[in-house]
Amino acid sequence: MALMITDECINCDVCEPVCPNNAISQGEIIFEIDPVRCTECVGHFNEPQCVAVCPVNCIPVDPRYVENKEQLLKKYEMLQSS
Repeated sequence: MALMITDECINCDVCEPVCPNNAISQGEIIFEIDPVRCTECVGHFNEPQCVAVCPVNCIPVDPRYVENKEQLLKKYEMLQSS
């Protein structure tokens, strides 16, 4: 599954620079995660880096984008080849 940032985000900007897929960007109000680019850091790290650094715990799994680890790894490989 891709991750999402909830409206509890305080716009601290610690998540954006740690995303290895450049999936996080400043949205109109809060930071947003592009589900097409989010692999939950599969292929890069053992845990999602944005979740690890978030001081307010506002980055849950996005239920709209259900993906298993194998699908996330394929997405990672696709992003690396483009």
